[in-house]
Amino acid sequence: MKPDSIDTLIRDIAVRHGIAVGRDDPIMILQTMNAHLMREHAAAQQAALDRFSEELEGIAHRWGEDARSKAERTLNAALDASTDAMKSGMEAGAKAAATAARHELDAALAQLAGPIREGRRIATLNLIAAGMAVFAAALALLSTL
Repeated sequence: MKPDSIDTLIRDIAVRHGIAVGRDDPIMILQTMNAHLMREHAAAQQAALDRFSEELEGIAHRWGEDARSKAERTLNAALDASTDAMKSGMEAGAKAAATAARHELDAALAQLAGPIREGRRIATLNLIAAGMAVFAAALALLSTL
């Protein structure tokens, strides 16, 4: 205890209780011991609070790391699922486009099949007519000889 705080304490006891207490009074020894114990306990409590604060900071840091890793895993899973969905959507779209193109080509070929058959028939008839003309010309040539 500081000397001026001891003097203040002696004055307070005299004013409140009307008792004169000296510096060598046993009650002052108890007061000094009490003040000393209170300082020790305050230091011990401060050390305990510091340890507790460090533990809380460690726990908060671990929780933050856990939350971050869980968020990363969740985002990665969502990204993978999104990528898979995009791939399957693109495959389905490509298959649908190929099927539509195949149907269009088949329809165009079906429309051309009739005229091609007709053209073949006409070409065959032209060949027959040309053969007949050659045969008639040959007959005409033979008849003049």
